[in-house]
Amino acid sequence: MQKKTPDYDNVFKTMKMKHKRLFVSVINDVFGKDYPSDIKVEVLPSEGYLTESETADGSKEIEEQISDFLIKIGSEVYLLECQSYDDGSMAIRIAEYAFIVARQFAKWDIGHATIPMPQFTVIYVKRTERTPRMTTITFTFPDGQSIDYKSDNVILDDLTKEYIIEKRLFPYIPFYIARYEGDISSEGAIDRAITDLTYFRDALIRLHQEKELSDGEMIDLMGLVNTIITHITNGNKNEERLVNIMGGTVIETESDRIKIKLIIELGQEDGLDDEAIIRRLQQKIIGLPLNKAETYLAEYGRQLV
Repeated sequence: MQKKTPDYDNVFKTMKMKHKRLFVSVINDVFGKDYPSDIKVEVLPSEGYLTESETADGSKEIEEQISDFLIKIGSEVYLLECQSYDDGSMAIRIAEYAFIVARQFAKWDIGHATIPMPQFTVIYVKRTERTPRMTTITFTFPDGQSIDYKSDNVILDDLTKEYIIEKRLFPYIPFYIARYEGDISSEGAIDRAITDLTYFRDALIRLHQEKELSDGEMIDLMGLVNTIITHITNGNKNEERLVNIMGGTVIETESDRIKIKLIIELGQEDGLDDEAIIRRLQQKIIGLPLNKAETYLAEYGRQLV
């Protein structure tokens, strides 16, 4: 079983909560649409459902599953599911997610119901030999009818950095570095990763200067890149060199500093050691690299003693 990667999930969720506008270009690219970047975007609630899974001891437990991203533009609804790795249950999960969404927009009368299924895609951050090019859900009926509900998947490893910038696929940028995870995590050669990160940094700065990206969008994208880097490096020798390409940190405002002080203060009151407080800082502050977390703890921790 592949390891769980909550940092990838958190980055995707942060973007959808704070910068839903940036997903318009993703919708355009995946589904062949031509929406303007300033079109009204509505994020729909991700309603959970219950599913049964088997635990290590063979018993069953009930878990709530939550879809990644439901977005409504005009009358169209889109389901975007972000996956770190291929998952054998993905097709059935999409079917469940899609039906929950469709139920919200269903129309019915006596003896008849119309259930509009949303358009969907699965975005795979990483590729393995099992990663599917397409997700297909086949509905079969007692009278012999069979209907395929399907969509091409997005495999980020297929996309070049130039294509991502040309098409303004900004939500993909934080995950791009995952293609070099093996070299980065094993402290191997990282020259290609450095070249690509530098390209994205320069492109983000240019597009910010040209007013295509707001201050917050540029800062958060850089910070989210660093979140993925710190997840992959896990404090190894490559971390500082890589995070410094994007500026090292996104802590810029007084409210951020107040939040950092509060996290440190509460951690010390709870009796946490320095390592646990640093982990909490990195979990709570998007894009905070290890060396900066240590610096803030050294600075603010002394003040609170």
